[in-house]
Amino acid sequence: MVRVKICGITRAADAQAAIEAGANLLGFNFYAKSPRHIEENKAAEIRGKLPRRVKAVGIFVNRRPAEVIAIRSSLGLDAVQLHGDEPPETVAEIAPVVPVIKAFRVEAEFPLTTLDEYSEAFAFLFDAAHTDQYGGTGCTTDWDVARRASAKHRIILAGGLKVENVAAAVRIVRPYGIDVASGVESSPGKKDRGLLREFIQEVRRAERK
Repeated sequence: MVRVKICGITRAADAQAAIEAGANLLGFNFYAKSPRHIEENKAAEIRGKLPRRVKAVGIFVNRRPAEVIAIRSSLGLDAVQLHGDEPPETVAEIAPVVPVIKAFRVEAEFPLTTLDEYSEAFAFLFDAAHTDQYGGTGCTTDWDVARRASAKHRIILAGGLKVENVAAAVRIVRPYGIDVASGVESSPGKKDRGLLREFIQEVRRAERK
């Protein structure tokens, strides 16, 4: 089964809508410069109401490992996503405590041997290659690179996914998971119930084919 992660949850109503639509994971963004940033106390309120089947993922950008581990412990996060320029040593320090998803901004020339340096990571998230923004760009990732990487690694595909293209992405890349933020929003940080439902339906339809 392709896991579907709805990222950038900022409101309890959006979390509930994502759960009802069939999301497997919800992402809480603790990067202060993101339009989808959420305060820890608000994330804690939402986290406490999630059913056991839905996993909570904390998104961090270039935070010290001790800070990541502390927030993970405080909120009971099921996994953490490192979405900055973190070195392999940071992943190795956090991984014994909680599963780590290491994100990369991927373009056609991205060397897949880079993934071997992060052997402690549970999975890798492939996002669009924008040098000035850590995720949420709405731009598409290089699917061919992701397809080749998914043959050997757990790849979570992100970047520019929406109702109109996610089925093709699933068929071409065959990822471990799919990650979406802007593609199911009415405005930054505000999820659209109808788009959530249609998006996840398209993922499941592609799986069946």
